[in-house]
Amino acid sequence: MNLAKTSNPVPSKRARTKIVATVGPASVDKLQELLLAGVDVFRVNMAHGTREQHQTIVDSIRSLSKSLDIPVGILIDLAGPKIRLGELFADPIDCVVGTHYTFTTADEATCATELTTNYAPLIEELSVDDSVMLADGTVEMKVIEESETTVTCRVVEGGILRSRQGVNLPGVNLSVPALTVQDRDNAVWATSVDADFISLSFVRAPLELLELKALLEEQGSQAMVIAKVEKREAMQRLDEIVLASDAVMVARGDLGVEIDVAETPIAQKRIIQKCHDYSRPVIVATQMLDSMQHSTRPTRAEVTDVANAILDGADACMLSGETAIGTYPVETVRMMNRIMLNTEATLHDRKPITKALLEEGVQPVTSAIVYGAARVAEQLGAKLVVVATRTGNTARIKANQKDFIPTVGVSRDEKTLRQLCLYWGIIPLGGMPIGDGQELRNAVEQWGKQQGLLIRGDSIVFVTSSTFGPLGHDMVFVHEIED
Repeated sequence: MNLAKTSNPVPSKRARTKIVATVGPASVDKLQELLLAGVDVFRVNMAHGTREQHQTIVDSIRSLSKSLDIPVGILIDLAGPKIRLGELFADPIDCVVGTHYTFTTADEATCATELTTNYAPLIEELSVDDSVMLADGTVEMKVIEESETTVTCRVVEGGILRSRQGVNLPGVNLSVPALTVQDRDNAVWATSVDADFISLSFVRAPLELLELKALLEEQGSQAMVIAKVEKREAMQRLDEIVLASDAVMVARGDLGVEIDVAETPIAQKRIIQKCHDYSRPVIVATQMLDSMQHSTRPTRAEVTDVANAILDGADACMLSGETAIGTYPVETVRMMNRIMLNTEATLHDRKPITKALLEEGVQPVTSAIVYGAARVAEQLGAKLVVVATRTGNTARIKANQKDFIPTVGVSRDEKTLRQLCLYWGIIPLGGMPIGDGQELRNAVEQWGKQQGLLIRGDSIVFVTSSTFGPLGHDMVFVHEIED
């Protein structure tokens, strides 16, 4: 391991809450600056760009991670069945309250009051009194008349419409599957580039997540599947969906349109709590620092929003347009890291989570050892906890405790190290001699001293396994720095 390379970025200057940043035209040439500013996971949005562009982004991230010797995760975000307007006859359209517009099955609009979409079954699946939300919910229409080829709507909330903007149909049972043909193709490609996380959009039922997991398993992929909660149906089956996922994203953009926008803050808190209950990492996303697309400073409301996500217990916060197309991507990441550090400073006295309802994939002995190790570290005033992990499950349990003793995750598996980038408070550290206890202690001690985390007399608590049986992690030992 090249310790000189791993000395940057400095762990003490990075928040425990992780940062997910979307890569786009504004950031594709600034990946190193973004990584050093605080990014832990880079998101590739499959709804935009070409396969060649996506491949270039993935190759660049992997090359950068290798050259800096810093693990960094890659999240491939499947677009899902996003319904969009077609080309408007007049672009843009100012939708005035009371005006009537007609959705048609035709390929093109023939007048300013005709609207087309990319979703062929729209006409047959809409009924009188259904709501149609457009342009992120800024325009609302009500269905007043239907026929075999058209649906007529009245504008009840006016605003500006542009071509290819999103269409949401809250409360309407759609026949389209969450995993589209295009998503399947993109998922197979994601396995070919060894993606660390793959997120599924517009999840409505746990079976959709299991279908994606089966596809990934066929391809030999160990990518974590992230459920994007952005439909009312998902909120109604939240426990099942959280349990079927490996991680969850609070996708507030579409969620805030599919449900009453006033319900969104409480929905966010409920989703985060369920993820804690079942020991799943949770990402809060959408418009977190949206004004920084065009400004070097966020609004006070945005700063409060990020802080509240952390106070709610989010494992990570995600930046979308801010880093994909914004003018100040690096400044935005630095600001988010700064807000996180200041907010986390208020949490030191918060009582750690002592037990999840379900710790799937973890031996009961391992679970007990991890919780016990945290208490030992707390009582000794240890400066560092080290978790040796093969699959990342042990580190996941440690992350779910949300305590403030710096924790290092070490593993032989590079993919596990990259996936640790999503876990709250876990510092992934590669190149460690896992098989030899003394060598591991020496290597961690050397690294900790270089980082300014350890001095003479400090204690390190290690969570690892003996060779006596199949009980998983069954050993805790304490190492004291002597010189």
